[in-house]
Order: sequence, then C-alpha cells, then structure tokens
Amino acid sequence: MGENFSMLRAEAATDSITLYWERPQGRFGTTYEIFLKGANQTEADFTLIGSTQKTHYTIENLQTNTEYEILVKGIYQVDMALIEDGSKSVQTEKEIKQQTIIMHTFNRSVVIDITKAPYNAVGDGKTLNTKAIQSAIDDCPKDGCVLIPSGTFMTGALRFHSDMELYLDADAILQGTANPEDYLPRIWSRFEGTEMECYSSLLNIGALDPNGNHRADYESAFACKNVAIRGKGTIASGGRVLAERIIASEAENLKDYLASLGDKIKECEKPETIPARVRPRLINMSNCQNVELAGVTLRDGACWNIHMIYCDHVVTHGCTFYSHGIWNGDGWDPDSSLDCVIFDCVFNTGDDSVSIKSGKNPQGNEVNIPTKGVRVFDCRCTMGHGITIGSEMSGGVEDVKIWDCDMEAALCGFEIKGTAKRGGYVKEIHVYDSVFPRVLMHSVGYNDDGIAGPDQPYFTDCTFDNLRLTGTYQDHEAAWHECDVIELCGFDKPGHEIKRVKFTDIRFGKEGADTAGNISIKRCEDVSLNF
Repeated sequence: MGENFSMLRAEAATDSITLYWERPQGRFGTTYEIFLKGANQTEADFTLIGSTQKTHYTIENLQTNTEYEILVKGIYQVDMALIEDGSKSVQTEKEIKQQTIIMHTFNRSVVIDITKAPYNAVGDGKTLNTKAIQSAIDDCPKDGCVLIPSGTFMTGALRFHSDMELYLDADAILQGTANPEDYLPRIWSRFEGTEMECYSSLLNIGALDPNGNHRADYESAFACKNVAIRGKGTIASGGRVLAERIIASEAENLKDYLASLGDKIKECEKPETIPARVRPRLINMSNCQNVELAGVTLRDGACWNIHMIYCDHVVTHGCTFYSHGIWNGDGWDPDSSLDCVIFDCVFNTGDDSVSIKSGKNPQGNEVNIPTKGVRVFDCRCTMGHGITIGSEMSGGVEDVKIWDCDMEAALCGFEIKGTAKRGGYVKEIHVYDSVFPRVLMHSVGYNDDGIAGPDQPYFTDCTFDNLRLTGTYQDHEAAWHECDVIELCGFDKPGHEIKRVKFTDIRFGKEGADTAGNISIKRCEDVSLNF
C-alpha cells in the first residue's frame, strides 16, 4: 500500500483480468502504470502493458487457466516551490508507490449453449424458454458456463446456484416477459427496507429464509456463492408494463386493507406504493457472496434493477443501466451488504443510479445489519437521480467512498436522506474528485409509513473534496433547473443535528464558467467550508 493508491484487487475471467484499486483523497492526477509477467518469468521480466489515470484497468487476450503476476505503480507528481538566493523556481518531485497481485485466469469446466440439445432454446423473441434455460442452469456443473448466444430469448424467472457463470454473447438478449404469471412463485425478499413476499425476479441468486434465521449467513442452505454474469449482451425484463400489471392485480387483492388505512395512506409516496412493493427486481441477490457482473446491459426491471440483500463482495463493472420512465427504477442497490463495488458504469434510470440502503423502521432497526465498504467510482449518469444513501437506512450505512463520478445530468446529484422515524445512522462517507448538481443531506417526507425506530437518525463524519457542483439539475423530462449547490438540514431532536462535515476545494457552476452557489445549512454542528 502507498499514499497514491490502496486496496489493489482483481476479477479474473477466462482471457482477461480486471484490476481495480482505491485512490485516496488528494491524489487526483496520479498516473498508474501496469506491468505483467507470467508465473515462470523472473522479476526482470515484468513488461509495461499500459497506463491510466483511472483506478481500474482490464488486461485482455490472456491465456486461459494461467497464473499471472501484475504490478501496478502509482506515480504522483508534486510541484515544490523553491526560493534560492532570492529567486523562485519550481521543482517537480515524484511520489512512486507500487503493489503486486497474483491472479489466475478462469478455467470453465464446460460451456452449455442453451440452443443446443437437449435444451433447444429458441431466440426468436416469441418462444417462451423458461424451462429450457432453467434446465441448462440446473445442469451446469461447478465452474461451468451457461451461454446465451445471439438472439432474443423470452423467459420468466430463473434461479441460479453456486459456482456458475452466465455469459451473453454480443446481440444476445435475455428478455423477461411482461406476464406476471411468469414470475411466480412469490419469494421471500425485501423491498424498501422490509422483508416480505414479492414476485420472483428475472434472475434470482440466493434466497432469504422466510423465518428470518439466515440473514447474512453464507454457509446456510439459502446462500449462493461464486457467481458471474458476463458478456456483451442484454438482460431485460418486462419494465413498466409488467409493473403496472402487478400493481393493478395486487391493488385488487388488497382493496379492503387499503380502504381500511384511511388517511394513513398519505404517509406513503403515492396511493400505489403498498401494492407496488411486491414487484420483482431485474436481478435479486440474497445471502450471496462473491458475485461479479461485467460488461452487460441491464434494463427495464419492473422496479430496482440490481438489488443485493445481505450480500458480501458484489463487483459490478463495465455495465450499462437503463430504466428511464420506470417508477422506482433504481440502477444498483446494496442493502445491508458488505464490500459492494461498482465502477465504469453508465446510468439512464427512472430513479437513483445508485441507492445504498440498510432496511426500514421498525424491522431494519431490529435486524440491525449495516451496509459497509461500498465503493463507487468512474460512473456516469445521463438521466436519473444520481447517487443516494437512504432513505431506508435503519440498519446504518458506513465506510462509503465515491470518486471519479460524473453525475452532472442527475436530478439530485449526491444525497443522504432519511425520515425522522428511521433511526440508524450514516457516517464515514467520503466523496471526492467528482461532478454533481448538488450535495443534499436532509430529512425527506415520503415513504414514512411504519412504526418509528427507537430514535431519530444520525448523519455524521462526511467529507467532500475536489468537487464541482453545477447548481443546475435535469428533471425526468430533460428540462434543466437551478438549485442550491449545498443543502444540509439535520433532524429536529437535539443531538441529531448533522455533525462533522467538511467541504474542501469546491467549485460552483459548469466547467469553464465558475459562478457563485447558494448554500443552505440548518440544524448542523461542526461544518467546515473551504472553497
């Protein structure tokens, strides 16, 4: 480890290795050189294969089932002002730190093409292939791969097992139907912070115990480990049509209960909120460990696209998310999960690009599993809300780092949100070297049903460094509006003010047009502003 970077890690495919690492605050502009050597070569045989100022790098065209040693060297230039004999000069010094990692490219035990016998799936965009594809998944042995070739393969809900890969060729589309019956049976899940029965998602990895006995237990029968979804194709669901059909059906099922709520229904975001909670995700992971999603397009879930519940080490990179026009159309949502990492992704979503969660009052307080160790970097939003924490954060959120992100086109930018009922905490959040319309830390009024937690939330210990805050946001109709660049508003109970927040090297306005920015700070303590 060094000052220029830390936490060098990697994901290996059959013929490539993707490296990723952290760049600490204050080291923007560091150049990283990548060197490679084979297992039988000497130290002198390291070959420079490329360089980047990003904090990830993919080495391609490698040999399958082969060990490689990789060295990453971080070079940070520091200009030092010197004064000698009354004259001033600038001397450039280099800080060089390096790390190595040994990786082994993946070796598939078998590749199962879903269009070959005995599966015979048909990619005509009409034939329902659920049974054929599920049979291929069930037959896939340890370290095997299920291949989706070119074509549009209609399917309902599919269920994965441990130690397998799903690979989608270019021009391959795994297309979920818009028929709610194809997402049965309902499964035990968690939506907006509460465990409940929901429709099965399009892809289901792992499961929750309906009795609540196996939360974040990766040795239980409900767990799923070592799964990869890779390729250049598309995974899509039934989107808005599927969502509307499910909501209408569930509203009819619950009509007496909904009528009994009276004015309490106003605590929800909208009248459809309660029946909408049973909607499936695009990909649902529960009690999962070591999952990689790489290279694919993920689109049109009936609500959230990627949802990780009680998971550990989920890495997502090189993906495109699309859910524009879909209510609750979040992109990537870690929920009471550990070590979730996303980078090199593009979002055009109907809601949050990234939403970091940990349960909702009162159950989230009782389960009390925080989300920790989330890393978000080199991601871009073209439409949607941006990067948020909450509002379901009753189990706590901590140790989050976000850097090299372009959220200029987002509606919210970066937001930490909760309601006074939530309880829980958000702390140790570090956002740097990025662009947002604004930074928000505040209480929100929607999705506020349920029994209150034991206390109001705590928002503390956050840093924001080297940010451009434009002061203009894009709404869902692609119209632009001016806004405050910083809004901090703590909770009203004494002791629950927003505390220990530091802003350094902040610029306002769009690139090349620096302007002043409006700032609103209420119910806060120990806030430092250095522009």
